[in-house]
Amino acid sequence: QVQLVESGGGSVQAGGSLRLSCVDSGYTSRGRCMGWFRQGPGNTREGVATITSGGRTTHYADSVRGRFTVSQDTAANTLYLQMDALNPGDTSMYYCATGDGGPWYLCSLTDSHYDHWGQGTQVTVSS
Repeated sequence: QVQLVESGGGSVQAGGSLRLSCVDSGYTSRGRCMGWFRQGPGNTREGVATITSGGRTTHYADSVRGRFTVSQDTAANTLYLQMDALNPGDTSMYYCATGDGGPWYLCSLTDSHYDHWGQGTQVTVSS
């Protein structure tokens, strides 16, 4: 049963923007952390951005801070990732995830702290 469904990926040129969406149809995010992760070919999965339940606190990987913005619409059970100033290094499969986010619900960028995952949406940035 698919509970997290991502959309919004695509191909853009460097400097362009994309907005990813993740619908949580299984309500797996209630009271828990939500986040975006990515994995490129031959690379390990890395945390991109996370947000606490209610959206009070966000965390970003150093590589995307200032360019990406994570947000959520709790009424629509939807998580977003606005990606600006994209560069070829951002080319990856992007995954939405929900989970406890590690100790004290800090919503870390560590993927092992998340237990529900979407199928992913591909982002390709050309130079």
